[in-house]
Amino acid sequence: MNTEAIYEYLERIANLIRTDVRKTGIGSGLQPIHLEALHYLSRCNRYSNTPIAVAEFLGLTKGTVSQTLGVLEANGLIEKQTDTRDRRVVHLNLTPLGEQVIAESIPPQVIRSAMTALSPSEDEAVIEALRLILRRLQQANGLKSFAACKTCRHHLIEQDGARRCGLTSESLTDIDAEKICREHEPPSKLKLG
Repeated sequence: MNTEAIYEYLERIANLIRTDVRKTGIGSGLQPIHLEALHYLSRCNRYSNTPIAVAEFLGLTKGTVSQTLGVLEANGLIEKQTDTRDRRVVHLNLTPLGEQVIAESIPPQVIRSAMTALSPSEDEAVIEALRLILRRLQQANGLKSFAACKTCRHHLIEQDGARRCGLTSESLTDIDAEKICREHEPPSKLKLG
């Protein structure tokens, strides 16, 4: 196994992406961590748009995330909303300005440019390889998968075609099914290679 070469490629790719994100963020007055938090919030579902979920996804402390969210809120990029069922829970939602910043910043231009040079089959192969590496890293470290709701073992489709979360018993929309969830668990029969 060529672990060192894989690490070096992934490290260099991450550095190139981070450099481009940093340039983009500076133009918006944001640091890369701010864009990472915004990007996560733009993709997560209603179970996962809480400060603790942001901290888990980014692998940061609650304090660091609290400061990051404070900057985002002060800049009008997110707004806090108290949960209607549990007043102790706060949900974080992107404002129209936050959505605009993400649309202009993510994915960064370096990725957009590089990916346009790939053929459809190369594009598919890259995505599949990266998906497999991510899943293996998550398994090796016992990390949450944070994947699309529709790929979760709890995602149920009723006989009438309605979607439901088997964990919470709540109804899901088609949009919910596409978003990432902190409660995601891969199906037990998921083939990983």
